[in-house]
Amino acid sequence: MNRIITHSRILVTGGAGFIGSNLVEALLAQDNDVVCLDNFATGKRENIAPFLDHPSFRLIEGDIRDREVCRQAVDGVSYVLHQAALGSVPRSINDPMTSTEVNITGFVNMLFAAKEAKVKRFVYASSSSVYGDNAALPKVENHIGRQLSPYAITKYVNELFAANFTALYGIDTIGLRYFNVFGRRQDPFGAYAAVIPKFAIALINHQAPVINGDGTYSRDFTYIANVVQANQLAAVTDNPAALNTVYNVAYGDRMDLNNLFASLRSTLADFDPAIAAIKPTYGPVRPGDVPHSLADISKAQNLLGYAPSFSISQGLQEAARWYYDHLKNT
Repeated sequence: MNRIITHSRILVTGGAGFIGSNLVEALLAQDNDVVCLDNFATGKRENIAPFLDHPSFRLIEGDIRDREVCRQAVDGVSYVLHQAALGSVPRSINDPMTSTEVNITGFVNMLFAAKEAKVKRFVYASSSSVYGDNAALPKVENHIGRQLSPYAITKYVNELFAANFTALYGIDTIGLRYFNVFGRRQDPFGAYAAVIPKFAIALINHQAPVINGDGTYSRDFTYIANVVQANQLAAVTDNPAALNTVYNVAYGDRMDLNNLFASLRSTLADFDPAIAAIKPTYGPVRPGDVPHSLADISKAQNLLGYAPSFSISQGLQEAARWYYDHLKNT
């Protein structure tokens, strides 16, 4: 079986975002035609600037809440990799209405458009946040808890709609529960920036990063290359048992925030020795955060052939180098 997508037409929703643009880059390098749908609410034009002149790349600037735009985007497409969403637990707590409109209504619009267009497969981004207050570790796909934020609820509802569309209409779907994805092009700025880019930019600017809580909260941080791999495996698998379900996409290990800070500081200090002396400050725990996250990735390994190519430490080295170079060149 071919384990990557080649010579196909693929729609990447949210293609100007962090994860989406990495998918676009990989797919174009593999001789595919790629359609990017993005409204640039959170996506960045700079993320797709290198692709705009590529003969196999097409940008549709539009919103997944617009049904007609969704219909246009899936025209002639074999695979949909649905990444478009309003991420962030804090954002959803501050504005649950917009998160719901984008993440649920927009999702159903895309799913219905894909069904009507008879796409081969609809692969979509879910989230580890669906596990909610289930404290058991590692997280196993068929044991979830009560969701703790509007964002988490929207992602769980996506999974319910995907399963329902499979049952009603026969469209093949696969959901990928991402665990704290990080890497190049992840936005370090803004109120809802993720922890790794926030730490990296603070350190590069010789500022003390803020750790929420006492630093013992831990996460299964997942480098972007592993996520790109999982999306492609989900799209091309020909194993019937692998279809119409959800998978954890993670490294399968965890790191607490104190060790994350120390590792990132050590790597960045190789570029700028003054960074080695910076110490973090500590703030309150964020509402909606769960203490620990660790994925059981055996289901994806067994059914999809998923094999993470980057550990957390390896990914941090790659990400630190990218953030340092990116900041110095902007």
